[in-house]
Amino acid sequence: MDMARLAADHGLERVGGRPSLPQYVKQLLNRSDFTYTLAKYRMQSENERNRLGMLWVLLRPAFSALIYGTVFGFIMRGATARPDDFAPFVIIGVFVLEFFNTSMNGGAKSIISNASLVQSLPFPRIVLPIATVFQNLLNFIPTFIFMALLVMLWGAKPGWDWFLFIPLVFLFWVFNQGVAFIFARATVHFRDLSQVTPFISRMIFYTSGVFFDLKVMVEKINPALQPFADWQPLNNVLAIARGILMKDGVIPYDYFWHLAIWAFGIFIIGFVFFWQAEERFGRDE
Repeated sequence: MDMARLAADHGLERVGGRPSLPQYVKQLLNRSDFTYTLAKYRMQSENERNRLGMLWVLLRPAFSALIYGTVFGFIMRGATARPDDFAPFVIIGVFVLEFFNTSMNGGAKSIISNASLVQSLPFPRIVLPIATVFQNLLNFIPTFIFMALLVMLWGAKPGWDWFLFIPLVFLFWVFNQGVAFIFARATVHFRDLSQVTPFISRMIFYTSGVFFDLKVMVEKINPALQPFADWQPLNNVLAIARGILMKDGVIPYDYFWHLAIWAFGIFIIGFVFFWQAEERFGRDE
């Protein structure tokens, strides 16, 4: 009799073998305390290294918005592509995309930068990219409040519409998590991808409508490409956020279900894609 068959008949499982998908989800839920603690610990440890501590969570996107707003505001001065209310437009773009960029870049390194942990302790490896994105979510919440306060300097006023940020942030979190799953596994198989990922995130940053209205830009270039702007997930997030926050902003409600399809689609694809390689993590290091 085949030894593997004999072991299976007696209820023995292969060490480090991949569990079924339902078992994997159950193991992940059992490690929820570990996931939360890991995210919280990393957030504190990263910020405690600096003298200003947690304040850098707010200062990083603020400095980025100041620099990008100054440079692109000067370059695009007088250009028809420059949106009205350029300052709050850029602030929202930079602050919101910060969550996506840190999630994608952090997710890409979540397995390869924790090789010793992966090789020495038994736990669902998917905990690592989840903890990374959750850490970024914890950082994003105070950043988001700071962003709203800044935009109020340009006439934005709190209203009932602001409650729409609850589903928006949730969908954005789900979408970022799915992207992190995909990049976390891909960089294990193609280690050089971790060096390329920052350039990919930068290209996405410059082309997703942080400094210009993507819908207006596409309309000028080729109106036939308008569905691209309407279904670009990051443009969906930015357009909704600007519609809620900016003075005289118009909320594109149909973008919510566009984003929901993207978020849950990418999350499910990313989760299954990561789970399929579970038993290989730590062996390919």
